[in-house]
Amino acid sequence: MLLPGLSLPKHTSTLKVCRLGRFVHTSTASEPTGPVRVRFAPSPTGMLHLGGLRTALFNYLLSRRYGGAFVLRIEDTDQTRLVPGATENIINTLEWAGLTFDEGPGRSSAGNYFQSQRADIYRKHAQILLDQGAAYRCFCTPERLESLRTSMASQGRPPAYDRNCRHLSQRQIDEKLRLGEPYTIRLLSPNPVDQASAHVGQFDDAVHGHMHFRGPAGFDDAVLLKSDGLPTYHLANV
Repeated sequence: MLLPGLSLPKHTSTLKVCRLGRFVHTSTASEPTGPVRVRFAPSPTGMLHLGGLRTALFNYLLSRRYGGAFVLRIEDTDQTRLVPGATENIINTLEWAGLTFDEGPGRSSAGNYFQSQRADIYRKHAQILLDQGAAYRCFCTPERLESLRTSMASQGRPPAYDRNCRHLSQRQIDEKLRLGEPYTIRLLSPNPVDQASAHVGQFDDAVHGHMHFRGPAGFDDAVLLKSDGLPTYHLANV
């Protein structure tokens, strides 16, 4: 399905392709030399909107130009916001638009195409981060977190976790686990820095180029694994 007047560039910057969870980046500015696998991963928390269809279109065109596969994966990790019939709507809308996916729900048995069915993968890697000291368990209740957000907002500060559970002893953690207290797993991000410090972090972005963050805010300790054992978008996609 090609739109009139639409053509793909002969040269690309970094191309991100998905191998069912593993991302591969090309570092050159030339076209890929072989087939690519591209992934469209909508969330079934509502009907497919125009922006999502546009993303699917570009993925579809890339797969067809380079002789690869267009993969549909359903990001159903937010179980509290699932909308009945949304997955069927996504599939029907893609078919209506002529964007036929090669792999996905009901189309192939090569893998799990619902993110919730891949939870063991993310729990394994979250445990590796815990073992390495790069992540920690957070037992804070939703009420405490909401109170913290309200307090910080009243002070004109952006919401961020205060690392209350970062300082728990192993004995305290073991006791909470024994009692069955629910917890999330948070990434241990770089510490906040003062105004005069060097870059907090920097990286190369495929679209925006070299990016860096500077200043006193640092990074918030993002939740990687939710209390229901499912990964957040940060862990499963970013």
